[in-house]
Amino acid sequence: MTLPTPPIARRHATLAVLALSLCALSPTTWAQAPIQAVASFSILGDLVRQVGGERVSVNVLVGPGSDAHVFQPTPTQARQVSQAQVVFSNGLGFEGWMSRLLKTANYRGQQVVVSQGIKPLKDAGHGHGHHHGHSHGAADPHAWQNVSNVMAYVGNIAKGLCEADAAGCDTYKANAAAYNEQLKTLDADIKTAWAAIPAAQRKVITSHDAFGYYAQAYGVKFLAAQGVSTESEASAKGVAQLVRQIKKENIKALFVESISDPRLIAQIGRETGVKPAGELFSDSLSDAQGPAPTYVAMMRANTTALTQAVKGQ
Repeated sequence: MTLPTPPIARRHATLAVLALSLCALSPTTWAQAPIQAVASFSILGDLVRQVGGERVSVNVLVGPGSDAHVFQPTPTQARQVSQAQVVFSNGLGFEGWMSRLLKTANYRGQQVVVSQGIKPLKDAGHGHGHHHGHSHGAADPHAWQNVSNVMAYVGNIAKGLCEADAAGCDTYKANAAAYNEQLKTLDADIKTAWAAIPAAQRKVITSHDAFGYYAQAYGVKFLAAQGVSTESEASAKGVAQLVRQIKKENIKALFVESISDPRLIAQIGRETGVKPAGELFSDSLSDAQGPAPTYVAMMRANTTALTQAVKGQ
């Protein structure tokens, strides 16, 4: 004769079955708190989100439309950094304030410099304008303006996230591979857009020298009134030299960047009779409503604006 199981024993058995079934759940079914990541500026924030997907929560220090060259961190941002599991920065001297911020936040977590392994361009400076304050020194930090460099960034981001969250590593690798396919298409599309334009016509004036990598990758000549950092002032001599060059070479494309003071380009426009062709995004994305809410959208918007301007459209 089988005796009935007492209620307490039944409850224990049910709990044991429940515990076993919870153990059997795969890591993906088990809800996990997202990895806390900090990215130094908006473009990098987008790249980390593309690779991290839903497993990663990204706080961006220098948001859309803000200038990382002259950024001053707030106490709230120092707290975000102190609580992060991984901090992503561009490197190449772009974030002159980063080491101070990490020290202030007493950050002991993982740091990933996404430009690692990229051969930096020298800061040519084009002779227009002089560096003041903390300049970038010898390297031009704007390596993301060449799409193939961003493929290397993506690899470094995936590696950093795998180290911070081993359980999510396959997801990060798959996201990185899928995103790099998008980047290959983007790179090919930019090359195609410029291929139709004679090399002698590919000349552009910008307010700050942020497009050296784009110039090298896509065969465009950029001239800037300011140096590589927006902190540097354009010298009167440099501006005069630029005005002479625009007139002599019949340059049609004159742009201001989303983070720069437009008065300088307006002045050059008045002195040369060339109407400024609009805005480029160099160091920052636009907000969600603007033309450059993601890295891919930014590169497409810039390329469309540049190619139309050099054609005089």
